[in-house]
Amino acid sequence: MAQPHIQPPPLQRLTDGIARLGLSLPPDAPVRLLAYQAELQKWNLAYNLTAVRDPDEMLVRHLLDSLSLLPLLDELAARLSGGPRILDVGAGAGLPCIPLAIARPAWSLTGLDSNGKKARFMRHVQRSLGLANFAVIEGRVEAVPEGEGYDFVTSRAFASLADFFLLTDGLLAVDGIWIAMKGKLEGDELAAVPAGVDILETRPLRVPGLHEERHAVIAKPKKK
Repeated sequence: MAQPHIQPPPLQRLTDGIARLGLSLPPDAPVRLLAYQAELQKWNLAYNLTAVRDPDEMLVRHLLDSLSLLPLLDELAARLSGGPRILDVGAGAGLPCIPLAIARPAWSLTGLDSNGKKARFMRHVQRSLGLANFAVIEGRVEAVPEGEGYDFVTSRAFASLADFFLLTDGLLAVDGIWIAMKGKLEGDELAAVPAGVDILETRPLRVPGLHEERHAVIAKPKKK
């Protein structure tokens, strides 16, 4: 008789996934990441912050998926003189910005969302986990003052590539970079990118435990 498959404990699954991503995180990061997930599960019961309900699926689709962007961000941040300023637009429940803030406490991250419940949740997590490097803006992207000068502007489930680039063009620092997380890349979406945007790379992302296509689209404004 076949033995039933038993999942390892969440902490072990998370640390194994972090190791498979080749990441070095602060020693308390895995516990803090799971604390964030626990808050998300609790708030999700009342506020429907995410369609993902299963804790094991959350660990892969939210935590590890967000962290899969970190090798690329580490590579890009190494070119800067200090820790980057990152704006995550359409952050929702704080993905990927909150896992990234936990993973890289020396970086400055801001989560932007126009949904009041999601913004309140992000502020709750900021307070409860003491994320001094994380801030929340509640509002539409058009309301963010231009000239803020973010080194990286990211999105995970915000809009089409064309809309993402057009709406956030004034928020990048000089030599700032856009990074859009996408699933399967559609040719029509790439073809609709505005002429003033230079696509630098479309990099496959490897998410441990997720057997779906994931990509990061890396772009910057063309020099005028």
